[in-house]
Amino acid sequence: MTGQTSKGGALLPCAVWAVTRAALLLCVSGVFTLGTLDVTVDVSVIYRGWYETLLTGTYPLDDVTWQYPPGAALAILSPALLPFWEYASAFYALVLLCDALVFGLLLYAGRRPGMRAAGAWVWVVGVPLLGPTVYARYDLMVTAVAVAALLAGVRHPKVLGVLAASGALLKVWPALVLIGVRRGRPTRAAWSAALTAAGLGVGFALWMPGAYAFLAFQRDRGLEIESLGALYFHLARHTGWEGRVALHYGSMEFLGPHVGLVSTLVLGLAVVALGWLLVWRLRARTFTAHTPAQAAFTAVLLFTTTSRVISPQYVVWLVGLAAVCLAFRNGGMVRPAVLVLVAAGVTVLEFPVYFAEVVASDAWGVALLFVRNGLLVAASLIAARRLWRETVPGARSEKAVPVRGDQPSRVLR
Repeated sequence: MTGQTSKGGALLPCAVWAVTRAALLLCVSGVFTLGTLDVTVDVSVIYRGWYETLLTGTYPLDDVTWQYPPGAALAILSPALLPFWEYASAFYALVLLCDALVFGLLLYAGRRPGMRAAGAWVWVVGVPLLGPTVYARYDLMVTAVAVAALLAGVRHPKVLGVLAASGALLKVWPALVLIGVRRGRPTRAAWSAALTAAGLGVGFALWMPGAYAFLAFQRDRGLEIESLGALYFHLARHTGWEGRVALHYGSMEFLGPHVGLVSTLVLGLAVVALGWLLVWRLRARTFTAHTPAQAAFTAVLLFTTTSRVISPQYVVWLVGLAAVCLAFRNGGMVRPAVLVLVAAGVTVLEFPVYFAEVVASDAWGVALLFVRNGLLVAASLIAARRLWRETVPGARSEKAVPVRGDQPSRVLR
């Protein structure tokens, strides 16, 4: 896992990728099942319904479950590229294609000087750990854009900017890949390209009405039962709390006394995370080729952990960014990446296998949530500490040394 990828050395990860992805396709096709919960309903019912609405020339204005930026319409409409298949099958095929694209990019990157095959292996192993849910949502498509942005950005900041903006129009969070771009000309190039590409957002607004209706739906979301803040109410249900769990804005949320307060506190943690990232950006001086990947991984970890909604598919974002970090020979982040992989394995247990126990605040379901969320918190803190120590002057005594292949993003102090 630590050496550069050769043609012969690529055979094993390719074989493992093929076997695990075949298993995922069999799961979403209904041949095999994990637990009793059907995770494919989002594609066959919800996405399909949005698809029909989008074809009429408008966004799903009356559907509060539409909580995505306007570019998400492209992902939902993408099965039209394969008209000879029914909607769900075409969607799974396109997700598989994006999965293969990420794998191929990481394999190719692993053959460059200063890079290694570990990144490809993280992707090969991490995606199937999430189970069939990862193929039954469009988040893997978004992750492919973010991974491509970070890998291309080593030599082409403008490409990073364009892809970051394009990814943000799909699901906002890929904008965070811009935070670690080296100061000076690379930052100006990346951000100017991103702002130019962001103009597509205006095009979406002109293309179809309701492009930004999702903002109101996102604002009104509550505290989803898998989030960090929800752990308080899982315990409170056993001590007389009078609230309940119900389907609300497309997910299972806690409703009742004090939910609004805890939700506000969780948002406060997200603000603190944003503040830390801004301080880091202002104080950081040492930038290498792997710094954008480290910064993006840390930022997405922080915002995922402090989110009011930590849905299972969110973890695929972290797997993709962890894979990019480990693709660099001197990229660090090994411990938080391992914690994310373990969290992925726990996530498939809490959803879909034991989701009924989670909804009921059963001891086993709550234990799974404590472990999964605890792993994400630990990964966030370790990643933040590593990023700070490597980039902020005076944070450690030794200086960062650029690895072979870091020339396009030389170290600056």
